[in-house]
Amino acid sequence: MLATPGPLPSAGVEDRWAFEVKQDGQRAMVYLPGDGTILLRARSGTDITAAYPELLPLAVAIGARSAVLDGEIVALDEQGRSDFERLQQRMSLASSPAKAARMASRVPAHLMLFDVVHLDGRLLARLPYVERRELLEGLGLAGPSWSTPAAITGHGAEAWEMAREAGLEGLIAKQLTSRYEPGTRSKTWVKIKVHRIADVVIGGWVPGRGRLTGLPGAVLVGEQREGLLHYAGSVGTGWSRTERTRLAALLQATAIDTCPFAHAPPVAGARWVLPRLVGEVRYTSRTRAGRLRHPSWHRLRPDLAPGGPA
Repeated sequence: MLATPGPLPSAGVEDRWAFEVKQDGQRAMVYLPGDGTILLRARSGTDITAAYPELLPLAVAIGARSAVLDGEIVALDEQGRSDFERLQQRMSLASSPAKAARMASRVPAHLMLFDVVHLDGRLLARLPYVERRELLEGLGLAGPSWSTPAAITGHGAEAWEMAREAGLEGLIAKQLTSRYEPGTRSKTWVKIKVHRIADVVIGGWVPGRGRLTGLPGAVLVGEQREGLLHYAGSVGTGWSRTERTRLAALLQATAIDTCPFAHAPPVAGARWVLPRLVGEVRYTSRTRAGRLRHPSWHRLRPDLAPGGPA
């Protein structure tokens, strides 16, 4: 079951919703037949059990009970937040158990459990969320590499503000009455992302294709540090066609032949511009190299000079 992107439920109805922290990792269905074995499958159905040897003891922790659990495998940073960039080092090791075992000590994975869809031979999908949640918490699954994070009923605005201040990716809101709908992107589960804002300088662009021929498909943006423009990523969404057309004219007027970034980004077909245009972008987080993750264009900032104060 997948969540639909959307806004935070209003204060008038928030007591009908539970709020969970949105984790940034690899979704996994966990099959525990109660015989001491475990099977982990990714959203694609791929068997990923061998990639995460530290999760194998979960089969012992649940004892003789059989269950199918839903959760997210994450790698935590120093502040205890899920860090997708760290987890990527673990995600393709199912075919290399020896390497997975070595990496487990360097980049440990943690399984965040948030639902139970089958328990002791009984299918629970038609039960409301609040009942499934009670059954999940009743399993008492808290261990060195797995846990059942808390869910808060109501108080959505406070939960969102805490997520924002903690630098988390966002929240998942789930209707208390919602059934579990396998394979469905349901409106009874809503993901609310915490977007951050950055002022960036446009240093280049990539021409669009198809209906965007003659217009910028994406702009290449950077941030000024110590007098140099450091590449921060590519932004290709967030404009209306009118805004994109206006931006095309500005980019054509500031075209240059040399790359303005301190280090040229490895982007095929890039065209360079004088680093004079400042824009504001929304993004979810940053990579360790400082690149913006999931950036979306918000607006031009003609009131700001490159490298100037916001």
